[in-house]
Amino acid sequence: TTAAKFLSIGEGPRALSMGGAYSSLANDASAIYWNPAGIANTNQFQAMFANTALFAGITLNYFGLILPAGDVGNFGLSATAINYGSMEVTTETQQDGTGEFFSPADYAFGLTYARPITVDFVVGATVKLITQNIYHSNATGVGFDIGTIFTTPFYGVRFASSITNFGTKMQMSGNDLMIRYNVDASRKGSNNTVDANIKTDQFDLPLRLQIGVSRDFVFMENQRFTFAIDGIVPNDNNESVNVGGELALFDEMISLRAGYKSLFLVDSQEGLTLGVG
Repeated sequence: TTAAKFLSIGEGPRALSMGGAYSSLANDASAIYWNPAGIANTNQFQAMFANTALFAGITLNYFGLILPAGDVGNFGLSATAINYGSMEVTTETQQDGTGEFFSPADYAFGLTYARPITVDFVVGATVKLITQNIYHSNATGVGFDIGTIFTTPFYGVRFASSITNFGTKMQMSGNDLMIRYNVDASRKGSNNTVDANIKTDQFDLPLRLQIGVSRDFVFMENQRFTFAIDGIVPNDNNESVNVGGELALFDEMISLRAGYKSLFLVDSQEGLTLGVG
């Protein structure tokens, strides 16, 4: 079990439609999520905003921005926000609701830096502040992402590795955890109105190791097919594999994409992905 599980929800329509096999292909503003090294070779400003409608009225918003800085390297800014909708406050004595509502929400704000080490090898890193909020309680953590992409001399095969969400544990605290406590009710004169706080457990961030390989195949006058495969090793689930492909037609004007997510994962609730761009 991990905290801030929203950090495991992928970002970007291209990456998602290719089944999340994107660590070696990441080259746009969504690369800040998949592999921070992916923004290193970009020489133009890029911005991306994505709004995802999930189940039960939950919505996820992502914003990514790439800021090229020439020979210094490239910088990136990102923000992720997930809203769980409005919930009614209930108590032991008012189980049908008190008439008060609250809206839980989680946030992550990241700063990324990436640069080429050689023509074929790029590295990148992200530091991010993560918060989870529910009613009057919250938890805060700091996470780090580190990634590399290497374009090998063997038929242009790309090899990538990334570690995401390596950081501090998160622990809920706040006014909702404050109680009145009687230290020893058996003792005469014991004070039954001592203020105390319930101590919650600490939970790790959803750490993920991702290793990816991809290659482009060019045919029929610059039509392109890209195949990618990623191995995923998380700390809160078993290992799995993502595979994806992209067919780019008419001089990169139209892209048809497909993938399969969480191959070999027992009881997986994910699978076939499709997209067009």
